[in-house]
Amino acid sequence: MTDRLAGKVALITGAASGLGANAAALMVQEGAKVVVADIAQDRGKAMADKLGSSGHFVKLDVTSEDNWKAAIRETVDKFGALHVLVNSAGIGLSKTVEEIELAEWRKVHAIDLDGVFLGCKHGVAEIKKHTGRLGGSIINISSISGIIAGANMAAYNSAKAGVRLLSKSVALHCAKSGYNIRCNSVHPTFIDTPILDKYRDRFGQDLMQQKLGKQVPIGRLGRPEEVGWALVFLASDESSFMTGSEVVIDGGISAM
Repeated sequence: MTDRLAGKVALITGAASGLGANAAALMVQEGAKVVVADIAQDRGKAMADKLGSSGHFVKLDVTSEDNWKAAIRETVDKFGALHVLVNSAGIGLSKTVEEIELAEWRKVHAIDLDGVFLGCKHGVAEIKKHTGRLGGSIINISSISGIIAGANMAAYNSAKAGVRLLSKSVALHCAKSGYNIRCNSVHPTFIDTPILDKYRDRFGQDLMQQKLGKQVPIGRLGRPEEVGWALVFLASDESSFMTGSEVVIDGGISAM
């Protein structure tokens, strides 16, 4: 522990598992208080319990504006402030533009893009109250699929690309307004988290890693902490001159 985040309070969506859970653990390790926000109540509570007195669980459906208002209010009631928001909740869908149904399109955008919008909107309104000594940071988890496209990723590409430019708009708004809040997007490729379970169930762990790893120049899947430490950096004041940036963590895919 190096206290890189000492004094900071973070709210992380989708923190019951995957990248969100890893980020929560690392941020607590670095001195932050963390609210685990997730729609999965049992897993979310279990994750918060692992964090001890530095963790707290709130149930959050990211598509609900009322849920967002309540989650932020509970965060401030519990820990006294909000400095960092990590929008990590999301779902994937592998369907072409011809295959996808309108209801599926709307569900992906509701969670992956509307949820980030609501977090940014209400997060900025609260974080700007607490950015005296400690700067504020909003970190939006997009995807490498928000930069490069796939034939069977119509809705996911669209939503994650939206997160990319939304983050830049939020960054410019906060800078112009003098809020001392930075906003950056993060773009991982295949990371070995539950979002890959459909491939894990289909092929088994070893074959899944081989098949997906072949698509990555480095030759393997990413590990959650390889994204998590980037999130710690973006949450910390070490990244105080970074806003509107996109942090690509893709094993070299976008270099091809």
